[in-house]
Amino acid sequence: MNFASVRIITDDVDRLVEFYEKVMGASAERPAPVFAELVVPSCTLAIAHSQTAQLFGAGSVVAANNRTVIIEFRVDDVEAEYARLKLFVDDWVMEPTTMPWGNRSVLFRDPDGNLVNLFEPVTEEAIKRFSGRR
Repeated sequence: MNFASVRIITDDVDRLVEFYEKVMGASAERPAPVFAELVVPSCTLAIAHSQTAQLFGAGSVVAANNRTVIIEFRVDDVEAEYARLKLFVDDWVMEPTTMPWGNRSVLFRDPDGNLVNLFEPVTEEAIKRFSGRR
C-alpha cells in the first residue's frame, strides 16, 4: 500500500490552489476545474471543490470545517520559510518554536482555516529520526 495524497475540500479551489502553490513552491496540475493536485517528491496535496463531495455521499465532508488534522511539510530552514510566508499568510498560530520532540515548527492557517505546520528537525534525535525519509 502506498499513501497517495491528502485532499482538502473547499468552496474556492482557485484561492486554495494559489495559496498552496506559494507555500509549496509548486505548480498545481488541474485535470478538471473542480480538482487540482500539487505534486512534490514527498507528497501530493489534492484540492477539490465541495461540489465533488456529493460523489462521496451527502454530508460526508464539509468545506472549511477542519479542526483535527494538521498538514505538515518538512523544510530545510523554518526561519527562512517564516520570513518568506509573512508576505501572504494572514493567520499565524505559532511563530517558530522548538518543540519537545526536537522539531522547530511554525504554524499557520490556510484561507479555509486548515492548520499547516512547517517544521525542521533540529535536535540530534530528530535529525536521526528523519534521516532516510523524503
